[in-house]
Amino acid sequence: MQVSAPIPMDAPLPSRRGSPPWLRPEVDGAGVLPTAAPRGSRLRASRRLASALLWTLLCIPVQMVLLSVPGTGKRRFARLYHATLCRLIGLRVQVVGEVCQEAPALFLSNHSSWLDILVLGSVLEAPFVAKAEVGTWPLIRTVARLGRTVFVSRSRGRTGEEADVMRQRLRAGDSLILFPEGTSNDGARVLPFRSSFLAVADAATAVQPISVVYDRIGGLPARRRDRPHFAWYGDMDIGSHFWRLACRPGGRVTVLLHQPMDPGAFRNRKALTLAVEEIVAEGAAVLRQNRPAAPLAPRSR
Repeated sequence: MQVSAPIPMDAPLPSRRGSPPWLRPEVDGAGVLPTAAPRGSRLRASRRLASALLWTLLCIPVQMVLLSVPGTGKRRFARLYHATLCRLIGLRVQVVGEVCQEAPALFLSNHSSWLDILVLGSVLEAPFVAKAEVGTWPLIRTVARLGRTVFVSRSRGRTGEEADVMRQRLRAGDSLILFPEGTSNDGARVLPFRSSFLAVADAATAVQPISVVYDRIGGLPARRRDRPHFAWYGDMDIGSHFWRLACRPGGRVTVLLHQPMDPGAFRNRKALTLAVEEIVAEGAAVLRQNRPAAPLAPRSR
C-alpha cells in the first residue's frame, strides 16, 4: 500500500487554483495528503449513490400523480422523499425547535451546500425558491419542478415579475423556503442577507429564521477543517462533491428553528432582514462551537 509522506505543519498548502475541484488536494488534520479512498469507502459511496438514484426514480412518478390531485399529499410526500434521501446518503438530521404553523410562512436559512435542500426539505413542507440555473440541471430540474420550486433569475429586469409570482404562491397558502444570502459559502460563517429577498414578506403571515450547521462527522464533532466536506460553493462540481462526501462515514446536521417573527412588527424590509440575519448568524455560531443551542426570540427594531 502506498503511503503519503508527512507534510510539515508549517509548510504552505498546495495551491487549489487552476485545477478542477475534484483534483484539488485536501489536507487532513495530521498534515498528510490522503491517498485515494479505500475500497470500503468506494463501496459505501457506490451503495449510497445507487440507493439515492433508485429512490429518486421511484418517487418521480408518485409525485407526478400527487401533483395532479388536490390535497396535501404532494407536500407530505416531498418531505418523505427528502427525509429518506438524507438517510440513504448517511446524513442524520437533528431538529431543535418547532416548525412555524402559521401559513403562509417564509422560512429563511443560511446556505452552505446543496445538502441544505435535502435537509430543509425533510423538515419543512414547503417549496424552495431557487436560482434559474437549477432548472437546467439534468434530473435535478425534474425533482425541483415536481417539488414546485419557484425559479428566479435574479436579474434586475425581472425582479418585480418574480416577486409577483412568489406573492401569488404565498397568497394561495404556500409557504416558501428562501436562502437570503443569495449564494452558498464555506459553512464557517453567514454572509450578509439581501433585503431584496424579503420583498415578499408582506404577503406572509410569519417569518421564521433557521440556522443550519453540519456538526458531526463519523460520530465526532465537526471542526473547521471538516466543513469543506459538507460545504459546496464557488466552482465546485456537485457530482464529485457528492462522491467525496459519500465515501466518508455518516454525518449529522442540526436544524435550529428559531421563534417566528411577525413581518409587520418591523418598520421596513431592511430592519426585518437585519433582525433575521442576526438571529440566524448567532444560532449558527453556537452550533459551530458544538454548544447546546436553543431557538432565539424575535428582536423588534
